[in-house]
Amino acid sequence: MNAWTTLVQPEDLVKRFGDGDLVILDCRFALSDPAAGEVAYRQGHIPAALYAHLDRDMSDHRKQGQGRHPWPDAADVTATLGAWGITPRTQVVAYDDNDGAYAARLWFLLRALGHGNVAVLDGGWTRWTALGLPVESKSARPHATRYDAQFDSDLLLDAKQVQAHLNDGGMLVDARAKERFLGEVEPLDRVAGHVPGAVNRPYALNLSDGRFKSTAQLREEFEALLDQHDADEVVAMCGSGVTACHHLLAMAHAGLSGAKLFTGSWSGWISDAQRPIATS
Repeated sequence: MNAWTTLVQPEDLVKRFGDGDLVILDCRFALSDPAAGEVAYRQGHIPAALYAHLDRDMSDHRKQGQGRHPWPDAADVTATLGAWGITPRTQVVAYDDNDGAYAARLWFLLRALGHGNVAVLDGGWTRWTALGLPVESKSARPHATRYDAQFDSDLLLDAKQVQAHLNDGGMLVDARAKERFLGEVEPLDRVAGHVPGAVNRPYALNLSDGRFKSTAQLREEFEALLDQHDADEVVAMCGSGVTACHHLLAMAHAGLSGAKLFTGSWSGWISDAQRPIATS
């Protein structure tokens, strides 16, 4: 049976229901109300789905100076995966409300662990329900197992490594909206602007009508952005290392694999007042 490694369509996912080697993770979340996603999950979700919370399961808020959603330790993530009944061979599908930003964070967490069979549901919960596909409200009870893996440290950069990357001619792509990148507005972080040397591509440009653009269109757009850079010379960032993963997913779906993540992103960069800031 074919594995899904980037995106999966709702019509294809529903055909795999009952597959014992499939785990579905509901990643719905709202920055304005961190409890809202889990409340929505309890009201209704894709059958057999488990809930993955951005703050609790995909971040480590014990860490200081590493952004609003600090990258978690591998031991904590793998313990959670095991509790969810996920093994390195499990086909994992993640979804959120619609654009895939939170689900993409889960996708990259697993990819950084070396997990290949993980995909994001294209169009998410919005498209699933629009198609009239099955929904349930009861919580699933996974059979716990063990998951052993470590993160590929080459894929995860901190602020010092990002500065060295830029000094060496590497590319840094900021996934935030243009207004935030330029420092015209800043609704979330205490300082506005961007990392000097970064270029801007809002992650919403990966989408058309709430779904990812075609592989051909994504490849054309990213190749134009990258110019002479190879995919593995690219580091993605955003406000806190979440929506940046949307770029990593879109690039992988377009056949441009190997890009890396600035885990702390803008909120991590500004944790040190000595770091330079650009606003134009």
